[in-house]
Amino acid sequence: MIRDDLVTHEQYAKLFDEMHPGFFERDYIRNMTEEEPASEMLLRLQSFDGKIYDRKFPENISFGYYKDDLNKLHEAVNAVIPHWVPFFDGKSRVYCGFEEGKIACFCMIEDFGEHFVAGMKWKIGGPGCVGTLPQFRNRGLGLVMVRNVTKILRDEGYDYSYIHYTYETGWYSKLGYKTFLRWNRNGIVKENNE
Repeated sequence: MIRDDLVTHEQYAKLFDEMHPGFFERDYIRNMTEEEPASEMLLRLQSFDGKIYDRKFPENISFGYYKDDLNKLHEAVNAVIPHWVPFFDGKSRVYCGFEEGKIACFCMIEDFGEHFVAGMKWKIGGPGCVGTLPQFRNRGLGLVMVRNVTKILRDEGYDYSYIHYTYETGWYSKLGYKTFLRWNRNGIVKENNE
């Protein structure tokens, strides 16, 4: 769990509530099981090493902002998690990995705004709705894409990069993201050491 001497569990919980008001009243959250809590993760961008997880790919692999037909993007998102398609409405920045110009992986670059945590102002952004099409998995494309987005956020002056609602903590931790809260359908889970 991420911990800063100046930030308490209660302050992190307040940040979560501020960023996601009414989250635990949503039907799809109330209908979840309790067994495996989801995680919220943060990465302090001032300490982020943009060269971490450096990979070499063939020339037919590229990364960049998505600027093509929204229908093609929707097809790719639908192949990974269909209920995410409405989130890709053309209003958010989308960053992708491509193979020969075709979408291999995708995510939104989200701006979560500025929040005061323990008397400090945090400008928070993050990759959201991160997905890799099945035929492109296990090659490192998705993690390089998230690393690139994290670098973009750092270069744009964000203080923290934030991963919301994930079960892939081991995967994101390869880039330095750390869990700061866990939750299930009943709310935030208090850890034994807190």
